[in-house]
Amino acid sequence: MSAFAVVNPRSASGRTGHEWSEIERGLREIYPALSVGFTTRRAEATNLVRRALGEGHSEIIAVGGDGTINEAVNGFFNAEGALAPDAVFAFVTSGTGGDFRKTFGLEAGPQAALAHLKTAKIRAIDIGKVSCLSTEGLPVTRYFINVASFGLSGVIVDQVNRARIAKLFGGAFAFAFHSALGMLKYRDRMVRLRIDGVYDEIDSISTVAVANAQFFGGGMKIAPNAVPHDGEFDVVIIGGAPKLQAIRDLTLIYTGEHIKNPAVRVVRGRKVVAAPVAETHGLAVLIETDGENAGKLPATFEILPAALNLRC
Repeated sequence: MSAFAVVNPRSASGRTGHEWSEIERGLREIYPALSVGFTTRRAEATNLVRRALGEGHSEIIAVGGDGTINEAVNGFFNAEGALAPDAVFAFVTSGTGGDFRKTFGLEAGPQAALAHLKTAKIRAIDIGKVSCLSTEGLPVTRYFINVASFGLSGVIVDQVNRARIAKLFGGAFAFAFHSALGMLKYRDRMVRLRIDGVYDEIDSISTVAVANAQFFGGGMKIAPNAVPHDGEFDVVIIGGAPKLQAIRDLTLIYTGEHIKNPAVRVVRGRKVVAAPVAETHGLAVLIETDGENAGKLPATFEILPAALNLRC
């Protein structure tokens, strides 16, 4: 079996690069025929994965944080669909957030990930696809493996990805800090949401999460009942609560208890169409996918059932 590891040496504030020789030894025990590519800039992992799949590698291992995982997953697909339907994806989490691994109950750190990979089985999981506008207004398509969201969360991700000081204290702190700060400034947006044929409302939203898995934002359990292989999204709609109450309730998101709040609704579905309405007054509603900036509304989110073979 020919495997390819796509490595972000800058993830975890550069710790991945410092620990790479040890991580590589562990990977070569599992994948004797291993090739390696290193990213040097944002979005490069996608191109490296596409090239590796084109060269016939049967398994791709992303080494880095959730952003690296997202970029690697996008390398498995183009606008028409999967590039190599039989290929397998695996990951060694070494980053600031580690949200995707939490749904599977995996421990933090590359050594725990390597130990798990030795006995991990392959399962087919769902993938999300979002068609939206770039911040410049051009049509774009992105794929996501974990959670896509829009509204306040999109603003927070944009701020976190540009932050320097807060990220020095870790991903969880950075997201919590910018979440509390963002809540003070952010005004809810009026958005029309359509989910399959079961939901069609104009809502005042703070954040809407289109969840394939359970965690986002550095450990927030945004969709506690989401299952990444059930063929449906858990769509978590948050909005309508006074600001001070929303800030007080922020800690509930870390346990999943927030879904009991009357200001939170959960709708399950396979397709989500979201668009700002006139009352939004032209304000952009930003989208993030797996913690990466993706664009803005209007957008269509679709689930691709059993679209990726995951070793986990």
